[in-house]
Amino acid sequence: MKLVIATRGSELALWQAHHVEGRLAALGHTIELVIIKTTGDKILDRPLAEVGGKGLFVKEIEQALIEGAADLAVHSMKDVPADLAAGLTMAAVSEREDVRDALVSRGGLAFAALPAGARVGTSSLRRVCQLSALRGDLEFIPLRGNVPTRIEKVASGQVDAAVLAAAGLRRLGRADAISELFDPAHIIPAGGQGALGIETRASDNEIIREVRRALHHEADAGCVAAERALLARLGGGCQTPLAAHARLLDPGTLELRALVGRPDGTELIRAERVGSAVDPAALGSAVGTELLSRGAERILRDLAG
Repeated sequence: MKLVIATRGSELALWQAHHVEGRLAALGHTIELVIIKTTGDKILDRPLAEVGGKGLFVKEIEQALIEGAADLAVHSMKDVPADLAAGLTMAAVSEREDVRDALVSRGGLAFAALPAGARVGTSSLRRVCQLSALRGDLEFIPLRGNVPTRIEKVASGQVDAAVLAAAGLRRLGRADAISELFDPAHIIPAGGQGALGIETRASDNEIIREVRRALHHEADAGCVAAERALLARLGGGCQTPLAAHARLLDPGTLELRALVGRPDGTELIRAERVGSAVDPAALGSAVGTELLSRGAERILRDLAG
C-alpha cells in the first residue's frame, strides 16, 4: 500500500516522520512525505499562547488529511489539542521517549546553580509557572524556534539557559546538551510529552489497522489518554499553565499527577490519584474534577477573563 505522510518541516518533525516511515516500510508499504508549513511554524516572533496555542501546529496538517492530500499525519502528542477535527482519529500512539523537561545551560550549570538574574529561555507557560515557583530570582525569556536554534541561542549567550523536552533532544542526538533533567514528579511535563501520535481519517479502517500494527504502544497510549482526558476536563485556554503526567505502576494501575497554575508561579494547584489502567479517561477526568474543586476553576476563570 502507498501511504502519504503529512509532516512539518523542522528537523525534529522530519525525524519523527522518518521514524514512522521506517516502521511502515518494514511492513511492506511504500511511503511518501509531504511537508506542510503550519501557522505555528510561520509565527516565530511571539509566544504561542498569544497567537492561538498548540493547535497552530496541527490545523493545516489536519486539513491535508480531510482533503485527501495525505493519508496520515505524525504529531508530537503534546502539540495536539484535546479535540481533533471532525472525521479524524488518532490511529496510534507510539512508545514514549523520555517524558522529562531538560535544562540546557552554558557551562552545564544545574538549575539550582544558575546565578540570580540568569535569563532562561522558554515560551511554555507551564514551564515558566513551575520554575518561577522554585526560582523567583530568574528572568524567563520567550524563546521560539526549532531545537538546534534554541541550543545555539544558549551557546551564543542570547540566553543563559533554555528548557526543552528531553525527547526532542534525544531524538536529534543532542542529549549531550542536557545540563539537568527535571524530575516529572516535581516539574510536571505537558500532557502527551515524549509520545508521537499518528492521525488518520476515521473511515480509513485498513490504514488504521496498519498504523496500529506498526507503531501503537498500548501501555503508553493509556497514559497519554489519561493526560488528554484531564486536559479536556479542564478545558483551559492557551493562557493557562496546565501539566499532566501519567505512569503505569503495574499492568492494571495508572498514577496521574497534574497541575494548574498562574503564569507567574504565585499559585500552583496540584493533584494526583491512582486508578485503573482499563479506563484511563475516567482517571483523567477525576483528577481534573479534583483540581477544579481545589481552586483551578477560579484560576481558569481569571485567566480566561
